Amino acid sequence: MTGGGGEEGELQLLGAWMSPWVIRVKVALQMKGLSYEYIEEDLQHKSDLLLGSNPVHKKVPVLIHDGRPVCESLVVLEYVDEAWAGAGTPLLPADPHDRAVARFWATYVNDTFFPSWRPLFRATTAEQRAEAYEKVLPQVETLERALTECSKGKAFFGGDAVGIVDLALGSFVVWIRAVDEFGGTSLLDEARVPGLAAWAERFMAVDAVEEVMPEAVRIMEHYKGFLAKLAAPAASS
Repeated sequence: MTGGGGEEGELQLLGAWMSPWVIRVKVALQMKGLSYEYIEEDLQHKSDLLLGSNPVHKKVPVLIHDGRPVCESLVVLEYVDEAWAGAGTPLLPADPHDRAVARFWATYVNDTFFPSWRPLFRATTAEQRAEAYEKVLPQVETLERALTECSKGKAFFGGDAVGIVDLALGSFVVWIRAVDEFGGTSLLDEARVPGLAAWAERFMAVDAVEEVMPEAVRIMEHYKGFLAKLAAPAASS
């Protein structure tokens, strides 16, 4: 149930259990104390509901509030924060400049960090992995500096509590760890990015995160299956 700031209404979330973009929305809904119906999508055979709710991108997550869809995870996070402003912890700062800075870094995670990390995620050989790892390190070091700027010495990008930047980056932590474990890399290395390394531990220990975050072993199994399919065409050629 919501703690105020607008009626909850009927809520549905269309998602895929392993998706970082869906995970961040699930955590936000948990933080706000909102009840919703979760509908798992088969992304190989997308439902009419998904295609009709997000006809432009045809992707998850989609939050449907009283029959009206909201698409794109960062947009959904802001919608949830505004529609249920009186519930739970605010996801965006009150100060306009701080809010703009938070939006900038959340967008950086989507538009800069993720495209830089994706080759490491998809690497199937040691050579590919080593090259991709070196290329993503500057973005991780930039996020280390962003944590200092946004947190102002507190526990999270959002200050004392998890905010939109924490959700944007934190939804990748379980995946970053799986890729590192599989490939022998260490993206959140305590020696290189001590702030981010400690932040990741704090984020994963937040109650709302623990409630919805997929188990690491399940993510690893999915990742191994993904890499096997990715490597199969190369092996058969």
